[in-house]
Amino acid sequence: MADEIRQLGATTVLVCDPAGPPVATEQDALDLIGAAFAGAEVVAVPANRLDERFFRLGTRFAGEVMQKFVNYHLRLAVIGDIDEHTRQSEALQALVRESNGGNHIWFLRDLDALEARLTAGRAPTPPASGR
Repeated sequence: MADEIRQLGATTVLVCDPAGPPVATEQDALDLIGAAFAGAEVVAVPANRLDERFFRLGTRFAGEVMQKFVNYHLRLAVIGDIDEHTRQSEALQALVRESNGGNHIWFLRDLDALEARLTAGRAPTPPASGR
């Protein structure tokens, strides 16, 4: 499957292919943002496509990527199990909790959880061990 635009509820989402290229640079994030300009309001990126630096907050890569999405008024949903990462970092656990309480960046188990969040306006289902 290639990255594709889908309707989840009433929201247009760019659903990124889990086998797609890694998001390892700010330019990679900007490329996803550019692809979303085909009409998407949310970009759903599989966690496995994010470079490992994204989950090590000291690198500041996560902050740079997330800020790009906020600047371009797009929501970012990191989709998948980030259990291993959150077990290793209390700071990442806090970021996941804080992000999931907001409206711009979410960490969710799967696309069903994203659709539930978008359609019901409910709090997201936390990732496997984000809490």
